[in-house]
Amino acid sequence: MGLYLGIDASTQGMKAELIDTDTSRFVGSYAVNFGMDLPQYAAPDGFIPDANPLVKQANPLMWLDALELLFARMRKEGVPMEQIAGISGSGQQHGTVYLNSEFVHRLRNLNSESTLSEQLQPTFSRTVSPIWMDRSTTTECRELEARFGNRLQEDTGSPAVERFAGPQIRRFAVTEPESYARTAVIHLVSSFLCSVLIGESAPIDYGDGAGMNLLNLKTLRWDEEITAFTAPELVRRLPPVVTSQTQAGTLHPYFAKYRFKSGIPVVVWSGDNPSSLIGVGGGSPGVAVISLGTSDTFFAAMSKFKTDPSGCGHVFGNPAGGFMSLICFTNGSLAREKIRRECDSDWKSLDRTVSEQTLPGNHGKLLLPYFEPESTPLVLEPRVVCNFDFAAVSAAERIRAIMESQALSMKLHSAWQDESFQRIIVTGGAAGNASFKRILADVFQAEIATIGVGNSAGLGAAIRAANVVEQISFDALTVTFCGHNERLTPDPTNADLYQRMLAEYAELEPRAEIQETI
Repeated sequence: MGLYLGIDASTQGMKAELIDTDTSRFVGSYAVNFGMDLPQYAAPDGFIPDANPLVKQANPLMWLDALELLFARMRKEGVPMEQIAGISGSGQQHGTVYLNSEFVHRLRNLNSESTLSEQLQPTFSRTVSPIWMDRSTTTECRELEARFGNRLQEDTGSPAVERFAGPQIRRFAVTEPESYARTAVIHLVSSFLCSVLIGESAPIDYGDGAGMNLLNLKTLRWDEEITAFTAPELVRRLPPVVTSQTQAGTLHPYFAKYRFKSGIPVVVWSGDNPSSLIGVGGGSPGVAVISLGTSDTFFAAMSKFKTDPSGCGHVFGNPAGGFMSLICFTNGSLAREKIRRECDSDWKSLDRTVSEQTLPGNHGKLLLPYFEPESTPLVLEPRVVCNFDFAAVSAAERIRAIMESQALSMKLHSAWQDESFQRIIVTGGAAGNASFKRILADVFQAEIATIGVGNSAGLGAAIRAANVVEQISFDALTVTFCGHNERLTPDPTNADLYQRMLAEYAELEPRAEIQETI
C-alpha cells in the first residue's frame, strides 16, 4: 500500500521518518529544530528558560508551528505526500496540554487559509505546557504518596514522580483554580498532536497513558480514586484510553494544503519511549534497549507485569502488547559532555585514548555524576561524588570512570526486572562511542547491537502506522526496518571484575550524601 509517516515531537524538535512497505526501504528523514527554526518562541533547548531550575515548560503553539514547518519542508523536498497511506506519531512523554471548551469546535472547522497556531491559540486554558523535565511538583508528589502509599506504584506502575502528568495536573488545579475550571480537556503531547491531525479530540494510548500516575494498569482504566484526589472532576477532563493499535481517526482536510490525501488513517499516537521500543525492534521480551541521549534510558518489553521495589523503574504500555519497563538516568550524555569539555578534547580522541591508555575496571574508580537533579537514584540536589582524586587522574581515566559507573548504575537498577537480556540494542547520540559499547557489553555480559536509524521514536511510529493500516505484523516490520548494523560480543574474562565493581558501586551510591564533591 505504500508510504507510512512517523512523526516524533521530541524535546528539542519535530522529526519524521518515512518508510515504504512495498519496497522495504527508508524514504527519508526530516526535522525541525525548535531553537534554530522557531526562535520567536525563545526556547533554544525546547523549553522556556525560567529563574527556577525545577520549572521546565514549553509553549504548545511552538509544536503546532513546528508541525506545519515540517510538512512544508517535506513538500518542498519533493516528498510524494499524496502517496502517504497512514500516519502515527510519538510525543515526549509526561507533558500536558490544557484546552478549553472551544477546542473541539475549532478543530472540526480548521481553515486552510490560516495557520494552526492562529486558529487554536484561543483554545488553551493554560498558555504553557509542563514537559517531562519539569520537577516543580515535589509537594504534589508527597501528597499523592501520603494518600495512596504503595498502591500508587502497584496499580499505576510508578510511585509519584515529579515529572509525571498527574502531579503536574494537581499543581495546576491547586495554584490556578480558575484556569483549571476553564479546562475542558487535558491532553498529553502525543494525544494533543494526534487530535490536531484528525480534527477531533483523540484518545490516549496505554503506552503514554501509563506515564501519568493516573492509569490503573490492572484495569487499564483511569483510576477513579486517584484521579478524584489529583484534581476536581479530573476523569471527565481526560480523553478515553485505548490500545496502541487503535485508529484514532482520519486526516483532516486542512492538511490537503501540504498535498496529503484527506481521510487517510491516523493511528493513535504514543509516547516517545514506547515508540522507540518498537523502532529499535525491542517489542518482545529478552531484548533490552539503552538510549544514550541527553538523559540515558534503559527500557525493555516485560514478560509479566512487575514494579520496581526501589521506585526508580517505571512500567508503561508496550505498543506490541503487554508492558514495558523504563528507567531514566537524567545525567546521561549531559554528564559525559561536561566531563569531556573539562578534559578539553573531542570524543573521537577520547574514545581512542580510553581504549589505549586505560584498563577494564580502571583500578576501581567510581564516579556518581549528578550535575543535574537525578532520577535514578532520586537526587534532587546536584551533587558529584567519586572514590578517587578526580584532579589527579588523566582525561582517559576520568572518561572511563564515568562510563563504567553509568553502565554499573544501569546494571544495578535494572536487576528488579528478573529478565535475562541476551542482547542490548544501543541507540542515541553516544551509540557511536566504541569504548562505551565495549564497557556495556562486558558489564551486562550481553551482546550489544546498534541500529542505523537515529530517530527510533519516529521509526517506531511509522512502523505502528503500517502495522494497523496494512495489518503487517510487528515481527515482519522489525525484520525489514530494524536491522542491526553492528554486533559486539562480551568478553567473559571481565565478568568477575565487573561483578565485584557492581557490589562496590551498590555500596557507594547510598553513601553519596557523605562523600566529598569534586
